[in-house]
Amino acid sequence: MEVLRPSGAGPTPPTETEPAPPRWWQRRELRRKILIGAVVIWAVALTGFVVFRGNGGTPAQALPSPSPSASDAPLTVPEVYQALRPSVVSITASGSGAGTDTGTGVIVNADGTVLTAFHVVEGAKTISLSYADGTESAAAIASSSKAQDIATLTPEKLPETLVPATLGGGAAIGDDVVAIGNPLGLTATTTSGVVSGLERTLNRDEGGAIAGLIQFDAAVNPGSSGGPLINDQGQVVGIVIALANPTDAGTFIGIGFAVPIGTALGAGEGDGQNPPL
Repeated sequence: MEVLRPSGAGPTPPTETEPAPPRWWQRRELRRKILIGAVVIWAVALTGFVVFRGNGGTPAQALPSPSPSASDAPLTVPEVYQALRPSVVSITASGSGAGTDTGTGVIVNADGTVLTAFHVVEGAKTISLSYADGTESAAAIASSSKAQDIATLTPEKLPETLVPATLGGGAAIGDDVVAIGNPLGLTATTTSGVVSGLERTLNRDEGGAIAGLIQFDAAVNPGSSGGPLINDQGQVVGIVIALANPTDAGTFIGIGFAVPIGTALGAGEGDGQNPPL
């Protein structure tokens, strides 16, 4: 049986109803792809906003990434002691006619050269060094300046591990300093204080005055002479040579003197390196 339909009408609908195909926005796979695409577009747009934000599209500077850096924080007194103790030696000088003198020295070069105060070894027939590790060695005067009260010693024997000190630059009033020495025979004594004055002049009975000295208040006593005066970066800024005392007791009352390291080396201010001597 054929059903009549008006002219121009569409085809006769099927006699059995079939389910209509899903529309394009209802397809699950297509919806998933559209969602992923939207996320990607959002991420790209956000990145573009971060990189080109402000300044009319000028790329923003990249943020620095964290990285370790050397610290220039001042060292504590124990840290200064630990760093410098292997470089400090005890000196015994005898045969000068005044009995046995004791003092201090500091290793200032990779060849083992020891810097000290001249009056510690002046006129001595024998000089003995004792290193931090217990090594003992005879030594001879390599150079000296009575005018500056400075001498260098050449040891016959070096310790198994040689640790030259780092030599620093100038000192400023108020700088923290540490003195390491052997006062009154008490080895490796460590005291701390500040730079109290600069360009001081020390008048001596013999040898004339010494000018340009560092004044400090870290405690020193006989036996400390020749020892290092050290800043809070672990650098030797001076060589201890004297203390001031208005009496004949010869004990410390708060004023010590050191030859600046540059003067001691005869080459201007040190630069943190170990120059040849």
